[in-house]
Amino acid sequence: MPIDLYYVPASAPCRSVLLAANAIGVEVNLKQLDLRKGEHLTPEFLKINPQHTVPTLDDNGFRLTERQNEITIWMPILYSRAILGYLAEQHANDDSLYPKDPKKRAVVNQMLYFDATTLWQRTINYYMPIVFEGAEPDAAKYSKLELGYEILDKYLEDHTWAAGDHLTIADFSLVATVSTIEVVGFDISKYPNVSKWFAQAKKIIPKYEELNHAGCLKFKEMYESGLGKNLLSTNHKMPIDIYYTLASPPCRTVLLVAKALKIELNLKVTDLSKGEHRTPEFLKLNPQHAIPTIDDNGFGLGESRAILVYLVNQYGKDDSLYPKDPKKRAVVDQRLYFDIGSLYQGFLSYYLVPILNTGSEGDKASLEKLEEALRILDNILNGQTWVAGNNITIADYSIAVSVSSIELAGRRSAVATSYPLVAEHPPFRTSS
Repeated sequence: MPIDLYYVPASAPCRSVLLAANAIGVEVNLKQLDLRKGEHLTPEFLKINPQHTVPTLDDNGFRLTERQNEITIWMPILYSRAILGYLAEQHANDDSLYPKDPKKRAVVNQMLYFDATTLWQRTINYYMPIVFEGAEPDAAKYSKLELGYEILDKYLEDHTWAAGDHLTIADFSLVATVSTIEVVGFDISKYPNVSKWFAQAKKIIPKYEELNHAGCLKFKEMYESGLGKNLLSTNHKMPIDIYYTLASPPCRTVLLVAKALKIELNLKVTDLSKGEHRTPEFLKLNPQHAIPTIDDNGFGLGESRAILVYLVNQYGKDDSLYPKDPKKRAVVDQRLYFDIGSLYQGFLSYYLVPILNTGSEGDKASLEKLEEALRILDNILNGQTWVAGNNITIADYSIAVSVSSIELAGRRSAVATSYPLVAEHPPFRTSS
């Protein structure tokens, strides 16, 4: 019974699986997916692979899948190597492609990991932003890629093949990687051992032209025509689903940040009183059954502050709202934790939870904790414009909504009188 392989010809990991399957003699039922049409997002495919990535292999009910790389919607980085190992173990007539001898196998595994984490990863890092985002070439990334090839050249110095003197699955993985950038102009002739190995691989690996080079040409078309960039732009225009209720301060925080980032949201009001956050469909997105929860093209995420970070990292045009500098980012993170652990927690403990449960505000101890949190916030703002420094960040959005909720619950005059810096702070004046 043939094995189903869901794949995209332009994908190097997919092509490595095709080469290995053919060499092993495994009959593969090819199921090419058109990602532009969302064929990897259909309910049928998601049952097979909830990560909706390729390659995905279905061997009579046993499934191995790829992990999605952040840069693209189709370029995976690791698990095609697991598929290669499985095919060799399960279907090969002998162990020549994946030796059982522990030392020989260790060398094969080493080369597979080298490809996944160094050579292929650096290929992705340099080429994919150019192809899919229209980015300018990055000299530093290119230097790292060249260094990766210097390492491979050294590995091949005393060997005919990647892991010794015999062809193994490591060669299938590496040849798919090398051929992908060779076809778009990367000069491998500078690396004599790589060049010699590559020429040999093209001659000896069965059906190389049909199963690998044809897919390389598909990638070349994307590289030269900018199809990848258009594909990425199309996906970015797909609205993100947000499950929310407007009464929830954390939900309002996400709405504010999304608006600042000009992200289109598909608003899905969730009626908690009807248990709409406990349906099987919702629990797949967020097992904690809490709001806000977003669904970004199959990626489900809960907890408002985590969502804020994700939105900036994934869609922000720059890092101003969540700086990449470790020290600046640490301050933003600290303010977010202060909000969730002290300020917003104080609002919950004194106002929201007791009012919902008893109809009355909380006890004196809860009030004192809330007031202490406001005093801390007032001190934080002493001498600076925003909560994490002199520029607005996602921490301001989160804390502004918490303060506005406290004011609306009945402590507007107290905030204005006792904590003047908080009351004067721009986002706190406009968010309530």
